[in-house]
Amino acid sequence: MEYLNIINAIAGNFSWKNSQWLIIGKGPSFSQYYNVLSDLFCVVTLNDAIREVKHSNIAHFLDLEAFFRCEKYVERADKVVLPWYPHIRNKPSNQSLEDLVKQHASLKKLNDEGRLFWYDLISARKRKADGPVVSAIYFSSEAVLHFLALAGVTKIRTIGIDGGKKYNDKYKDLVNVSLLSNNQKNFNKQFQSFANLITKYELNFGPMDMELPIKIFVAATQSEYLPVKVLEYSIKKQASATTQVQALYQLDIGIPVPKNVKNRAKTPFSFQRFIIPEACDYKGRAIYLDSDMLVFKDIADLWRRDFGNNNVLSAYSDDRSGRIPQFSVMLMDCTELEWDIRDIVAKLDDGELSYENLMHNLEIAIPKASIEPVWNSLEKYNPTETALLHYTDMQTQPWVSFANPLAHLWVSSLRNAIDSGFIPFSLVQDEVKKGHIRPSLIYQLENKIDDPILLPKEAKDLDREFKAPYTTIQNFGWSRRKRTWFKIKANIRQILHLPIFVRIFHALTG
Repeated sequence: MEYLNIINAIAGNFSWKNSQWLIIGKGPSFSQYYNVLSDLFCVVTLNDAIREVKHSNIAHFLDLEAFFRCEKYVERADKVVLPWYPHIRNKPSNQSLEDLVKQHASLKKLNDEGRLFWYDLISARKRKADGPVVSAIYFSSEAVLHFLALAGVTKIRTIGIDGGKKYNDKYKDLVNVSLLSNNQKNFNKQFQSFANLITKYELNFGPMDMELPIKIFVAATQSEYLPVKVLEYSIKKQASATTQVQALYQLDIGIPVPKNVKNRAKTPFSFQRFIIPEACDYKGRAIYLDSDMLVFKDIADLWRRDFGNNNVLSAYSDDRSGRIPQFSVMLMDCTELEWDIRDIVAKLDDGELSYENLMHNLEIAIPKASIEPVWNSLEKYNPTETALLHYTDMQTQPWVSFANPLAHLWVSSLRNAIDSGFIPFSLVQDEVKKGHIRPSLIYQLENKIDDPILLPKEAKDLDREFKAPYTTIQNFGWSRRKRTWFKIKANIRQILHLPIFVRIFHALTG
């Protein structure tokens, strides 16, 4: 008796492989199903979701109990898919699909009709074949996304696959039957699996009601190319939907220089944020970040925020920071922002707009500081809370100095990005040659030393001739006194080369 593998079936079907797929689960957003033209998609349902849909190309069941609950609904599906060793009571069983077909008429009927398909599940105690193995660590959504990706499908949307702890009301009768019966606290852990699969297979993936891709623009110059790539890696590592990261200096949009020195940008990239709506053709959403950041949470959390009556949402600082508003983390409604950098600079030149009102009050928008400080944590990190770490101290940013007490987090992220193939090691070598990053970073990577405080003297000595790009500051609105003082502080840090003192200082000052 022949048993058919679903990965081979999809990969061998040109129409299916190149179609956009819709995965349907039982979460609260299942209600969107009634507003979607499902005929435009190939549809795959998860477990009991099949009972509320008109037609499904694939009905997937990870658990045998779910299949038996839905026996009378599987006629709505072209194909029915189970692992070769289905789960029974949330654990891989010892019974194969072949064994079960002999025991259950409904499974035999499906197999006789050529509608029963299988795949090897990673949690199974045995394998049927030597082919691809599908991962489902916590939930069936992970298995479906994985076998679609293995089959070559790249365009995938979801409905009813949500975090939290609830089913849609259509499935309320299952609350005491199957809701989180695998002893998970909520459905959130599936999102980390999504992030891994999106990056590995370059998927165009996300919820049906989400604008995709998540567009992220990063302020930077050429000398921050590596920090931008590390930031991008940290974003993609956590993102449960497809992201697109763009360094703003790479866009072909010129930024005029104000006539008055006091109105000029204080950094080479201060004005870059104002070209984002134009870069987006004044459509949709965009996220703005600085290059000196790392992300530790799902960026989709920012992307889905409600603007209300505002067109810019920004992160506010902890009241104890004493920082003036920086607008270094922003969600922007480009449809409502009519920014033109040429007009903005003209208003600065004409006195209609002051630098302070532009940069610190964002007078050209309707902003609201509603994004929590965990999304712009300034030189502080809490492993359970921090969503975004911001290395604001230019003199101790990890790529130019080993004196930052949180440098190990950035170096670890870089090393993981290299290990995963996201960043080639040759890029780091090239950036050292260009003088953009410190030479001792090569030593850290080669010797797998994440924390610079552990570097031997021979490694630190590699940086003695290194001059960070910020030490060659041009006149971006800085007074001579400010430039001189900045260089003095930078030189003092270079001379000290003693990160332990920095650690002690941070510990004492909190």
